[in-house]
Amino acid sequence: MATTTIILLCIAAFAAGFVDAIVGGGGLIQTPMGLILLPQLPVSTVVGSLKIPAFSGTAFAAAQYVKKVTINWKLLLPMMALAMLSSFAGSSLLTQMHNDFMKPVLLMVLSLVAMYTFVKKDFGQHKEKAHSPTKHMLYSLLISLVIGFYDGFIGPGAGSFLVLAFVVLMGYDFLHASANAKMVNLATNFGSILLFVLKGKIIWAIAIPMALCNAAGGFTGAKLAINKGNKFIRIFFLIIVVGTLTRFAYDVFLKG
Repeated sequence: MATTTIILLCIAAFAAGFVDAIVGGGGLIQTPMGLILLPQLPVSTVVGSLKIPAFSGTAFAAAQYVKKVTINWKLLLPMMALAMLSSFAGSSLLTQMHNDFMKPVLLMVLSLVAMYTFVKKDFGQHKEKAHSPTKHMLYSLLISLVIGFYDGFIGPGAGSFLVLAFVVLMGYDFLHASANAKMVNLATNFGSILLFVLKGKIIWAIAIPMALCNAAGGFTGAKLAINKGNKFIRIFFLIIVVGTLTRFAYDVFLKG
């Protein structure tokens, strides 16, 4: 493995960890870079190797949030368990299928997210919704099942989708949504890693140095997000959504 390639991947990992800690979506930086720099490897091997730095950065970011933000563990632990199993299933499917057919669907979904976020100026600023305990649990399990599978199968944008789900469905503000999303994302990463380790898809010479850089980025990003608050996080959320749209539009319309 060329030294230049490792350095570029580590830079991408730091940037991904930083962005992921603030609002999720670090995979939108890390995964495309991995696929560009490692074109000779199967997609499942690249994605599997990148799950290690993703887990590392998410773990450090989650630790920072847990210190500062109150977590409802009775609700979150079942979400994490289901998300882990769902992600394991998604990663299993990835080793057998090509995922390009998903890009037009994602482009449409993210376009709707961007329009909604730009129009609704108080997005992420409202308080938790008064759901019944049963409805609250059903929403939480749905989030874990659907986004967990997506994260295991494709990955990029899963952190942003989790934040969005916690805001829109659960009624959290952005800070609490980001904190809870980090914990669920930690579980989805673990489920994927378990599958890829069993399948022998991880290249540790790439994964370990990237993990160290991703962790450093996650630590830095989480500190900044907690200090700056909801308005700062909302701005970064918009940037990530626009970046995602640009990347997917390029893949769908120009690379075809």
